[in-house]
Amino acid sequence: MNSFRWQRLLFVLVALTAVGSVDRSCCHANETSKGSGERRPNIIYVMADDLGYGDLGCYGQKEIQTPRLDQMAAEGIRFTDHYAGHTVCRPSRLTLWTGQHVGSTGLIGNAARDLDGEQPTVASLLSKAGYATGGVGKWALGNVDVPEEIENPGHPMNNGFDTWTGYMNQSNAHNFYPPYLWEDKRQLLFPGNVVSTNPAARGRVSVKKDTYSHDVMTEAAFDFIRTHAAEPFLLHIHWTIPHANNEAGRVNGDGMEIPDYGIYADRDWPNPEKGFAAMITKMDHDMGRLDALLDELGIAEQTLVIFTSDNGPHHEGGHSDRFFLSSGPLQGSKRSMHEGGIRIPFLAKWRGTIEPGSTSDHPSAFWDFLPTACEIAGVKPPSQIDGISYLPSLLGQPERQRRHEYLYWASREGDTSVGIRSGKWKAVNYPRNAVSNKERNRLAGEGKPAVNKNGWKLFDLSTDPGEQTDLAAQHPGELERLIELVQRDELF
Repeated sequence: MNSFRWQRLLFVLVALTAVGSVDRSCCHANETSKGSGERRPNIIYVMADDLGYGDLGCYGQKEIQTPRLDQMAAEGIRFTDHYAGHTVCRPSRLTLWTGQHVGSTGLIGNAARDLDGEQPTVASLLSKAGYATGGVGKWALGNVDVPEEIENPGHPMNNGFDTWTGYMNQSNAHNFYPPYLWEDKRQLLFPGNVVSTNPAARGRVSVKKDTYSHDVMTEAAFDFIRTHAAEPFLLHIHWTIPHANNEAGRVNGDGMEIPDYGIYADRDWPNPEKGFAAMITKMDHDMGRLDALLDELGIAEQTLVIFTSDNGPHHEGGHSDRFFLSSGPLQGSKRSMHEGGIRIPFLAKWRGTIEPGSTSDHPSAFWDFLPTACEIAGVKPPSQIDGISYLPSLLGQPERQRRHEYLYWASREGDTSVGIRSGKWKAVNYPRNAVSNKERNRLAGEGKPAVNKNGWKLFDLSTDPGEQTDLAAQHPGELERLIELVQRDELF
């Protein structure tokens, strides 16, 4: 890091420490750090849906074009060992908001769960500190099936957000041409989107398509930035690209909904693969627009932008995760505790603060975002969290970076039930027929995974990131150490 950037960084960190010591109840959104003249940084967190570790050019993708995200990596930092909170949507996002892994949240699958409006979240903590807070996209933790349910404790506006535009029903988010979205607590109606009456469509496949939800949510995000450019803000962009419309895949064989195939129209690929690639390139284009907007408003140096995905790549809607090698060199995909199901792309850019073209192999996960955001904003995080701030890694200071004793995942979905990483070692459990489905469901209700004591595999990720060689027999002591760590903490 050059001397100018280092001096500026020290100045900002000292200012943030000063902000962290003040009474949050008297903060105002446009407050600058005491005596520094430095405004507290903005944070923009962008999450794709079902984007794989190998789906971006900067992670090795050869066919799908992602020039803006590749440029983001060149101008910022690329994490090689960042993990989602889970291998499917809702439990993964819950870890992000709360700073707790699934062993603490107790949600190990896509079962129903709403936030209660009382538990601290990233948004509520920063809102109390004077940040403007906004979000767009899929909200999975305050379900609304009918308008009469919009007033519920799980609504994002009851959990720290000033505004949210998008889906309030995780399953309705499958449809990229919905009859409506939610803007805060009112419906945005799209009469040109007409839903099929086919029972198999489950109200989630449109036969007339006029308004593409991704575009509506993207413009809402950009409007939020313009509105709050003069004050510190937290913005979450939770796009639904490149998730499949699962129901459309079952009804017509193609769930990869996109207005046009763009540069892939003439490729000799199945239509779902053209759609998958076009979705990612469209999202990449919008990341370029986001970057340009920050420049236009003159706030690029005041804004940390993070880009990642909620879990590994899907194989739904007629798309195969093998077509573009979406997991890259990793084994597994969505619903797997292997690396391909949980290790995800993670890019961060903060002009003038993050060293361009840098990389980090620090093992980190979604539950680390809450303490990271709090440290950036000068807020004391709650004590009952599992996360560790990765700000030192963002800033190129590995010597200051605290590390997890272990990272833990548990799942009721797929063939694997537990993933544990400690240092270079990774353990995965295959429950197979060790317990009945009834017992597995009972355990899941208690937030516990089904575990087969004879179903463990062990991998050395430093030499085998693809988890091809099971070393459980050669290193029984290492496997036992990982198991004892989570048993000590009563996670299964």
